[in-house]
Formats: sequence, C-alpha cells, structure tokens
Amino acid sequence: MSEQNTAKKISFVIPCYRSQGTIEAVVNEIRETVATRNESSRAANMSSRAANMSSRAKSRDLFDYEIILVNDSSPDKVWDVIKNLAAADPKIKGICLAKNFGQHCALMAGYGAATGDYVVSLDDDGQTPASETFKLVDKLEEGFDVVYGYYEHKKEHLFRRFGSWTNKKMAEAIIGQPKTLQTTSFFIMKKFIVDEIVRYPHPFAYISGLVFRATKNLGNVEVEHRNRLEGESGYTIAGLIRLWINGFTAFSVKPLRAATFIGFLCAIVGLVSGGFVVYEKLMRPEIPVGYTSMLATMLFIGGMLMLLLGLIGEYIGRIYISINQSPQYVIRERV
Repeated sequence: MSEQNTAKKISFVIPCYRSQGTIEAVVNEIRETVATRNESSRAANMSSRAANMSSRAKSRDLFDYEIILVNDSSPDKVWDVIKNLAAADPKIKGICLAKNFGQHCALMAGYGAATGDYVVSLDDDGQTPASETFKLVDKLEEGFDVVYGYYEHKKEHLFRRFGSWTNKKMAEAIIGQPKTLQTTSFFIMKKFIVDEIVRYPHPFAYISGLVFRATKNLGNVEVEHRNRLEGESGYTIAGLIRLWINGFTAFSVKPLRAATFIGFLCAIVGLVSGGFVVYEKLMRPEIPVGYTSMLATMLFIGGMLMLLLGLIGEYIGRIYISINQSPQYVIRERV
C-alpha cells in the first residue's frame, strides 16, 4: 500500500476577509508545517526499522492535507489571490460567497467542502499559529473529539480580551460550555463532528453552540498567540454583540427563562414597594406623595418590559427567518 493511501488527511478551513496581504503567508506556513512533520515521521520510522524493532511497533502517521479558503465577500482582492493559489496547487480549494455572511457561516461553507479525517479551523491573519497544528492533532489523538488551542498570553486589545471573557461566561451559563474549557478560533475536530455540524440548516450558525450540542469530549492545548501580520480585527462592538445574541438565542431558551424570572422579581419588588408606601402613608399621613419615586419606578418597569419584549421578539424574528428558509450562505464561485 502506498504512503499516500496510508496517510491521514487534514482539512484546513480558513475564512478570508481583508486578508489579501496575509493569506499566502498562512498557506505557506501550513505547507511547511505538514512537510516538516512528515519528514520527522519518516525519519523516526526508518530509525525504528534500522534498530530491528518489532514489526508490531506503532509507526508514526504521515499526513496528507487540503486547504479550503473561503472568501466571505471581502472588499479587497483576496479572491484573486485565492484563485492564483488554487491554480498553482491542487491541494488548495477556493470558495467565493455571494455576500458577506459572517465568519461562522463562512466556516460552514468550508466544512461542507472538507474531506479530511480531521478538520482544522484557523484565522487568515497569521495570529493563530498554523505551525503548532500538530499540538492539536496529537492532543486529538489522545481520544478527544474536538480540541481547542488556547493562549496563555493573548496579543489582543483590552476590549477584545474583555469581550472574550464575557463570551466565555455567557457561554458557560447559557449553552453549556465546560468551565475548564477555553475556546478560540484555532481548533480541530474529527470528521464525524463536522458531518453533524453541517447538518444544521438554519441561517444563524454559531460553531461553538453546534460543537457543544454534538459532543462533550472536548480538550485544550496551549499554543502561542501571535501579533497580526497586518491590519485590524474585522469585529466591531456591534458585530460582537450580534454574534453573542446569535449564539445564545439560537441554541438555548435560558434567556427566556431569565426574562420570566426578571418579570417575577419586578412584580415582587413592586408589590413590596406598594405595600411599604401604603403603610408609611397610614402611619405618617403628613408625608407627601412623591412623583419622583413614581417616575423612577415607571421608567424602570417600562425599560424592563421593552427589554424583555425585545428578547422575545428576537426569538420570534429568528423563527420567522428560519421558516422563510433564508440561506446560511450562497456560493458564487468555486476553484
């Protein structure tokens, strides 16, 4: 049997947005990383045979790979770069989306085209260390279904670090993320998990939510967090908030339960406050009726009602959009 037939295959899925100047460097790093690992494995296997080890001794696996680059309707010329890379290397696939569907939908498009035994997701800006891919692979082969790289020292602005912390706490409370797990955009999954994820048909894809509902066999491994090769994050405050709302309303009804609890709590507070006002008036008739406290109470209750109605409306709107079969992504071109 040939080496090519016995090799395990890794699919690298990379959403691309404003990465015209960085994506080629990321692709080259992947090539070098896989080549270095295979050279090391061949040398180790030859040494084992030369030392007359038992034929039953486990040899080190070799790896084939493919790179799937998904252009999320980037305004720069990254699609031209992707087409040139794909024309020069048959291991590279390019997918061009018809409009900007967002990072998670772009990942879903890439997963749909992946054929590897393992699927690795990473960023297009060089910040996730493709050179440390095999830390994730080796950890996955310990028996995990999904392994996330995590960063001991993050090269992010304070705002992004706070956003990551907030997202983690909300994910733990709402969609069941294990408290000991640290998630990032650099992770690896076995193919059966990817096959389950791509079955999700609705437009509000949220990868972590899909992973957590598919398996609890999750692992972590520390990797380096690097500075971007160039540019800034494509996520704004509004974008991050939309992403959080998307994830937490698409995969859990806990926000609705929280709304019920808040409504019940407000009713109790209102009842107790009303009783206190009546008691004070009966015991001390000289106390004037206060309009300030009444106005504050009305504003508070009105604000809470609008907030809770907005939350319910968010769920109803997503149901309506899903019923209308709004597409998760639309592919304009493949190479």
